[in-house]
Amino acid sequence: LGELTASHVTPGSIQLQWTVPKGTFDSFTVQYKDAQGQPQALPVDGGSRTVTVPDLLPSHHYNFSLYGVWGRKRIGLISTNAVTGEGGCGHCPSPAPQEEEPPSRPQLGELTASHVTPTSVQLDWTVSEGTFDSFTVQYKDAQGQPQVLPVDGGSRTVTVPDLVPSRRYKFNLYGVWGRKRLGPISTDAVTGEALAPSEEEPPSQPQLGELTASHVTPTSVQLNWTVPEGTFDSFTVQYKDAQGQPQVLPVDGGSRTVTVP
Repeated sequence: LGELTASHVTPGSIQLQWTVPKGTFDSFTVQYKDAQGQPQALPVDGGSRTVTVPDLLPSHHYNFSLYGVWGRKRIGLISTNAVTGEGGCGHCPSPAPQEEEPPSRPQLGELTASHVTPTSVQLDWTVSEGTFDSFTVQYKDAQGQPQVLPVDGGSRTVTVPDLVPSRRYKFNLYGVWGRKRLGPISTDAVTGEALAPSEEEPPSQPQLGELTASHVTPTSVQLNWTVPEGTFDSFTVQYKDAQGQPQVLPVDGGSRTVTVP
């Protein structure tokens, strides 16, 4: 990990940026404490070098730490401090057009879980009216620690990673509209079971059918056979020659005929 810096500071959010001078990480995690002193964790995919931390309080001092995940190891931390912008503004310039609240209040629809694996759950949601600036997914990890997953306002799906197999999770989704947080809508999901290698079902055993002889000449015989089920890696024909010596004739698994010369 290189350096962690804060930029694009607003009263309710801070954008963090970091560098990776060498190698690649599987993922990153941003840690900080909210205004109530509760620890928060923000997972970020390994290809990203920036993330926006939402739902912050105006004029509040925050300390952010970031570590990288490489395999099963946590590498870091790198840290930075930042103070959110002021909420009130009686003498500063008028807000930019993009900071004005849209005229119609948007509404969240339904939240559902799909594509459940032992370590991840895909969430899908609908917006029945209007548009949101962004979304936030909240849940508790296996240790009971609150986790926050920010999603951009154009998305309607997100995959929650790094979960524990065979565990029930409750997911809450909020919509961010201007400076307001609307919702939540919620859903529950149970992650899949983690199968040990010994528990995985082996491939079905193939079966040989019949062996017949055809195209018989004074010095050769053609053999044909059937495979009613499955596939074989290869075949072996065994016989004894005129001197009584055992002979072996290998045949590739895709063939169903061979000539014994």
